[in-house]
Order: sequence, then structure tokens, then C-alpha cells
Amino acid sequence: MLKSLSFKPFFHSLNPITTVPISTPKSISSLSTLSLNHNSSTTSQQTQFTVSYLITNFGFSSETASKASKLVQFDTSRKPDSVIAVFRNYGFSDSQIKNIIRQAPDILKCDPYKRVLPKFEFLTSKGASNIDIVEIVTRSPRILGSSLENSIIPTFESVRMFLPSNEKVIERILHCKHFFGHFHFIRNVKMLLDDGVIHSNITFLLLRRPSILLTYDMRNALDLVKEMGFDDPTNVNFCQALLAKRAMSKSRWDAKVVVFKKWGWSDEMVLEAFRKRPLCMLASTEKINKVMRFWVNELGWDSSALVKRPEVFSYSLENRIVPRACVVSYLISKGLIEKNIELSTPFGVNENVFLEKYVQCFKEESDDLLKLYLEKMGV
Repeated sequence: MLKSLSFKPFFHSLNPITTVPISTPKSISSLSTLSLNHNSSTTSQQTQFTVSYLITNFGFSSETASKASKLVQFDTSRKPDSVIAVFRNYGFSDSQIKNIIRQAPDILKCDPYKRVLPKFEFLTSKGASNIDIVEIVTRSPRILGSSLENSIIPTFESVRMFLPSNEKVIERILHCKHFFGHFHFIRNVKMLLDDGVIHSNITFLLLRRPSILLTYDMRNALDLVKEMGFDDPTNVNFCQALLAKRAMSKSRWDAKVVVFKKWGWSDEMVLEAFRKRPLCMLASTEKINKVMRFWVNELGWDSSALVKRPEVFSYSLENRIVPRACVVSYLISKGLIEKNIELSTPFGVNENVFLEKYVQCFKEESDDLLKLYLEKMGV
């Protein structure tokens, strides 16, 4: 627990001003020596006080407190006490305050009514609750060091351009750890707009994965997506491709390509599937293997059929792929549909269309088909 803080007034006694002779170099030298000694002594006292304060109030180890004292020093508890009081007033717990101070110790020497409170009040004015503020600051204390006028407000207003309400902006900020503290978002949004990306596609990125808009190398990402064949920035596929490429490292991307090739795809087929449905590359290597294993080994179907419907890798194996595949397999075995049909088609339609086209239209078999389908669904 943090030590209970008191707010006693602090007074500094002033020594009488003395006249120092300055007529000779020796006197100047003496004054300089006295000044250096005094400054050194003052600094040492501040360091000792700061280390002691951090240990006593936050339970820091001596090593952690010493490291923090290199970033912030104070010789009275007036400012740090007032900072902690503001945090507590907004509902921050002792452990949360400790974590914030560990990451941003210099906040203890600020005037919280000028540096901290205005930021909290701004977020409150935009609909953030105290709980929201605690969450935002705890996740990323860098907001405390950001300029309200030059960073926080412009960033908030930029996000608001693409979302219907302040509440939605707060929601997105809560989903992204480092929304404040840098200018990447504003810069990246301008870059996207200049490249022809429309508002609705930027909204898509904000709603799906806002961290994409904070990337430091957006220019490279945009150029790469264009090189892969996405040449229409007004198409949602353009931003889906951007999301897919920025959501994973090159090593993870390459690992997924290796898995696809293991099941018979070529590099060209992987690229074709990606161009059709970019989000298919967000499926894990484990999911890709499971779908392919069921499709090829259990059903005996050609893996190349999935190049035309790569969104299948985004579907639930248990709730969609297996139940529908069993119905289609049954229809093929009974000669009710041709084996050379586009096998992936039944998986891309919604459930009502699937039931109408692959269950209900076969009058004599519909009961058995529905029973099979529901059984595989676990109903």
C-alpha cells in the first residue's frame, strides 16, 4: 500500500545575503568552489530524499528508486503528494499509481493541476468515465507527457472524423494501448487520404485494428500492398490487404505461405487467394492445417478449390465447414449434385441460402440432410 500522504505547508528559511569580495581572482575562485560544493550537496540531498520517498511511498527497491532518481529529483513531498492525490481522486489504485510512476517517474515533479488534471478533464468532457481514464493512463502513461493542445486534442479530433460519436472514439482508444504520445496517427491518416483511401475504409481499419494506423512505416506498407496487385485504394480489399500485411511479421507471413505450399499451393496461388480475400492470411498456421487436413485427407477434395474461396479459412471448422461439407459430400455420393461443381461455393453463402439450395430443395432427401446437418452442428 502506498504510504498515507499528508499535505503540510513547506517553508524555506532564507539565509541573510552576504557581500562577497570580487576584486581578486582568488575571491572568485573561492566563490566558485563554495557554489560547486553547495550545488553538489543540494543535489545529493535531493537524490537521497527522492530515493527515500520512492521506497517509502511505492515500495520500490533501492535499485529501482536510484534509477528513477536519475530522471526526477525533488527535495520536498509537496508536488509528488499532490500528483498522487489527483490520481487517487480519479480512482487509481495503489498498484496502478506505482506502475505509472515506475514508467514515468518525472510526473512526480509536475504541477498536476496544469499537466495532469486538464488531460483528465478533456477526456471527461468527451464522455470518458473515471474508469475509462484509469484504463487509458494505466495502459499507456505516455499520455501524461503528451501535450494536450498539440497532441491529445488533435489526435482525438482526427479519430472523431471517422467515427459517429465521442463514445466510439473512447471505445477505440481503449482498444489501442498507444493512441496518444506520438503523431503517427495524424500523419498516417493524411497519407492514406492523399493516396486515395476513402473515409469508410479508414473507419474499417479503426474498427478492426486501430493499431495499424499507428505504424511508423505506413509509406512502405502502402507501397508493398500496391506492388502485390492492390491498385484501387477505394476498394475495401486495399485496406484489408494493408491490415493483413501490418498485422503480422514477415516470419509469420512466410510460415503461412510454407503451410499452404505443403498442401499443394504454389506461390502464385497464395497470392491469388490473398488478392481475392486478404483477411484469409490472418488465419493461424494451425487453422490452415486443420482446414486443409479435413478438406484433403477426410473429404478427398482438391486443395486448389479453396483458392477460389479463401475466406473458408476464416470460418469455424466445427460450426460451418464440417457440417456443410458433410451435406455436400452426401449429395455427391447420392448423385444429387455433380462432383465437379465448384466445391467451395456452398461455404460462402449465408445459412438460409445454404439450407434452401443444399437441403430443402431436395424434397425426398431433405429430412435426412437436415438431420445430418444439425447433428454435425451439435444441435
